[in-house]
Amino acid sequence: MNKDELSTILENHRKWLLGDGGEQANLSDANLRYANLSDANLCGANLRYANLSDANLRYANLSDAN
Repeated sequence: MNKDELSTILENHRKWLLGDGGEQANLSDANLRYANLSDANLCGANLRYANLSDANLRYANLSDAN
């Protein structure tokens, strides 16, 4: 997954969390190795089987994510 695709998914997820349209992030099976997810709000996101090896998750919110 490239940076632009990830940015779009994160923006749509942010809108979904705010009840402003968007959609819940579905990152199942995504290759997020080395991704910069610092400060990302992934609350409730689908991360099932995602590769998060060496991803930067500093201050990321993973509450209720699977």
